[in-house]
Amino acid sequence: MAKFTLNGKPVNVQVDPSTPILWTLRDSLNLTGTKFGCGIAACGACTVHMNGAAIRSCVTPVSVAEGASINTIEAMAGDRVGKAVQDAWVKHDVAQCGYCQSGQIMSATALLKGKKNPTDADIDAAMAGNICRCGTYQRIRAAIKDAAKAIA
Repeated sequence: MAKFTLNGKPVNVQVDPSTPILWTLRDSLNLTGTKFGCGIAACGACTVHMNGAAIRSCVTPVSVAEGASINTIEAMAGDRVGKAVQDAWVKHDVAQCGYCQSGQIMSATALLKGKKNPTDADIDAAMAGNICRCGTYQRIRAAIKDAAKAIA
């Protein structure tokens, strides 16, 4: 049994402790916004927040989440910073195929919660583990800067 807080609500889920958080979210809790990309924490599609930090859920066992607070893309519309990031994503037409976008948004939101006015270097460092096959990196940077202005 894994016990943690998910998007603000307590969760008790019966899974093997070694099950990655990603599969616990998708298969046991029916939250499919978090995507499987590579399975080795290299692409960022599976990014969620654990206790406020961006983590790769595809390689993090659910046992690590015991007692933690996990937030997924599903919670971002109700989060001030997450909503600002999502709005900026739409304004800058960031998404192409869209597959990586939940992970991108989660990483960008974690960045802006820690740094209200990030530099290009800050953005590059925070987003380095998120791959966008469509190559919208300039739009991503512009959207993050726009979101930063919106939450200032």
